Amino acid sequence: MIDDTPKMEPAATSSVGPVRSWLQLVRLPAVFTALADICAGHACKTSSFQPVGPFAALLTSSACLYLAGMVFNDVFDRRRDAIGRPGRPIPSGRIGVFPAIVVGALLIAAGIGSAASVSRQALLISLALTACIFAYDALLKATLLGPIAMGGCRFLNVMLGAAIDDVSTFVWAPPQLYVATAIGIYVAGITWFARTEERTSGRLSLIGGAVVANLGMAILAGAYSGQAAILAWQWAGEVRPAALVLLVVAIAFTVDRRLIAAISNPSPALVQGAVKLMLLSIITLDASAVLAASGNVMLAFATALLVVPAIIFGRWVYLT
Repeated sequence: MIDDTPKMEPAATSSVGPVRSWLQLVRLPAVFTALADICAGHACKTSSFQPVGPFAALLTSSACLYLAGMVFNDVFDRRRDAIGRPGRPIPSGRIGVFPAIVVGALLIAAGIGSAASVSRQALLISLALTACIFAYDALLKATLLGPIAMGGCRFLNVMLGAAIDDVSTFVWAPPQLYVATAIGIYVAGITWFARTEERTSGRLSLIGGAVVANLGMAILAGAYSGQAAILAWQWAGEVRPAALVLLVVAIAFTVDRRLIAAISNPSPALVQGAVKLMLLSIITLDASAVLAASGNVMLAFATALLVVPAIIFGRWVYLT
C-alpha cells in the first residue's frame, strides 16, 4: 500500500532544522518524478539507458532544473504564502530570499551546463525548459495558462531525456514525442486539479483537471494499443500491447478512485491526497513507457523503483 495521505506543512518554528528547510523548499520527493521522465525519454530514443555518461548528465540536468523551479516558485510566491502558507521556509524566515535566489541560480546553471555537455539539442531543450519554468513561476501560475505551462515543462523534460545527439529532426519524433505529449497533458491535469488544494476546491475545477489527466493517460494507452495510426509506433521488445494498455488502465483506476473521492468531498485533505497520488503515478506511467520502448522489464522496474525514495522522503518533506 502507498501511504498517500497528505502531510501537513510544518509550523514556522525553530524545531525545523536548516537541512529539512532546504529539502522542503526544493520539494525533494517530487524530483524523482522528473528523473522518471528522463528515463522514459531516453528509453524511447535508445531502447536502453545507454550510453551511461549522457544518461547521467541528462538526469542531473533534469534534477537541477526541477529543484530550481521549486525554489523560484516559492521566491515568487513568498508574499502569498506569508498569508496562506506561513510555515513554508521563506515566509517563515527559515530561509532568506537572497540565499534562495543564489541556490536557484546555481541549480539553473548546473542544469543547463549538464545538458550542454550532452548535445546542442539538449542545451536548447534545457533553455526552453528554463524559460517555461520561469514563465510558470513568475507569470502564468495564477492564470488559465498555468496548467498549460506546467504541462509544457513536463513535455520538455521528457524530450530532454531523448536529446542525446545533434540530429536536428530525430529527437522530435515518435515514440518520445507521443510519450512527452501524454505526460505533459497528464501533468496539466494535475496542475488544474491542484490549483486550490490548500482550501476547499470547486467541483467543476476538479472535474476539469480530472478529465485532462485522464486524457493524458488515454493518449498513452492509445499509443500502446496502436489502434490509432497517428499514435502507433514499433517498440523494441516483445511486450504485448494489451499488457501495456492494461497497465495504464490499472494506474488510471487507482488514480480515479482518489479523484472521485476528492470531487465528491472537495476538502483540502482529500484533494491533496489525490494530488500526491497523481504525482507519484507519473513515475509508474513513465515506467510503462520504458517497458514499451525497450521491452526490458528490469529497466522498467528500475524506473518504477523511483517511487520508493519519493514515498520515503515524502514522509518527512511535503510533496506539493
